[in-house]
Amino acid sequence: MFDFLSQKFSSLFSGLGDVKKLTEENIQSTLVQVQDALLEADVPYKVVEAFTTSLKEEIVGQKIVGSLQPAEQLLNIVQHKVISFLGGDSSQLAVSYPSVIMVMGLQGSGKTTTIGKLAYKIKKDAEKAGKIIKVMVGSVDFYRPAAVDQLHILSKRVNVSFYRAQNTHPFAAAKEIFAHFKQNNYDVLLLDTAGRLHIDNNMLQELQDIDASLQPQHKILVLDAMTGQESLAVAQAFDGTIGFKGAILTKMDSDTRGGSAFAFRYVLKKPIFFIGEGENMTDLNVFFPDRAADKMLGMGDLKSLMERAEEKISRHEQEKAEKALRSGSFSLQDFADQVAMMSKIGSLSSLLQYMPGMKTQLSPEMIHQGEVELAKFKAIISSMTLKERLDPSILSDSRLKRIAQGAGVTQKDVSMLLKRFEEAKQYVKLLNKFGS
Repeated sequence: MFDFLSQKFSSLFSGLGDVKKLTEENIQSTLVQVQDALLEADVPYKVVEAFTTSLKEEIVGQKIVGSLQPAEQLLNIVQHKVISFLGGDSSQLAVSYPSVIMVMGLQGSGKTTTIGKLAYKIKKDAEKAGKIIKVMVGSVDFYRPAAVDQLHILSKRVNVSFYRAQNTHPFAAAKEIFAHFKQNNYDVLLLDTAGRLHIDNNMLQELQDIDASLQPQHKILVLDAMTGQESLAVAQAFDGTIGFKGAILTKMDSDTRGGSAFAFRYVLKKPIFFIGEGENMTDLNVFFPDRAADKMLGMGDLKSLMERAEEKISRHEQEKAEKALRSGSFSLQDFADQVAMMSKIGSLSSLLQYMPGMKTQLSPEMIHQGEVELAKFKAIISSMTLKERLDPSILSDSRLKRIAQGAGVTQKDVSMLLKRFEEAKQYVKLLNKFGS
């Protein structure tokens, strides 16, 4: 997410590293580069103009802080302005019980998959708060082939109830699903509404009828972040006819340039509740404007990384890993366990986006090479016996040959892994020495 803007902004601020003081000339040059970066990220021109004008006013109005370098001062000003444009404080989706959540969006936006993710998140968040709730999903999307079946499959994956309406007209089916929800005392209903490839008057009328009949507590719009400025036009059309409380942006893990996320809050004056960054049912994250701004400016997001680790890795696994690191007897088995643990959080590429400056300092080729090496290491360790993982010193030439053949790599690759592992062990010992 925001990799494109992160690269642009990081390059911009690093170029100011040797500037001794802020002048009208270098400020103007910076504003032009900010404008170009945002336009290239597919942010609408009117939004870019409003942002740069507001930014210039704030820069001119700021007094020079003697203890800060120009690049640091500008970064601080831009950071606060970006946070403001993204919405300031995060707006959480507060779900009371019972609640009907009407989910809208065009075909291809990832609406149905997002409903599965949202059902999972609502249920898990309730469990964390000590509540066991009954969540139900239903679909009136009869225009896209297999949409109803897809939601049924997703409901099984996230362990929530599914109701298939007998009616096949969207309005009648919505009323039937709602009646089942009420009769069976469910706490939350997530309704997958009918989508189209484009804004369609019949679709909008159907949504208005369903809205008037069910009177949902929440109306959420799902937008495909990859469609850029088009997604804003879609949001404006929905808002002008049906209205909605907030949005979920999908496909934020793709090569989207982030323009729609940057402009949405400013244009619509509505919050982004969540962003979808993957295909797993756990890949729905709360949108925090301050964290998004930090990522956009190449400052990383360690807080989100820690929260993701807490969610994906059990307390037992964390304690086991910490014990292995502190014991001084770090083995290849421990290494394999930690690699498996990190894989739960995400790929190397996805992890780097949380690390300050890392995604911009490493080229895509370097990241790809790192992922290839990691895959090789996993295969090599998997080809070892438990005894070999616990005590690599027993690895004779014949064992190395067997391991290489089993992993589909060369003996040189196996030797490289062992070398890297020994280096890691020395580093762990050093950390323990200075940390004790």
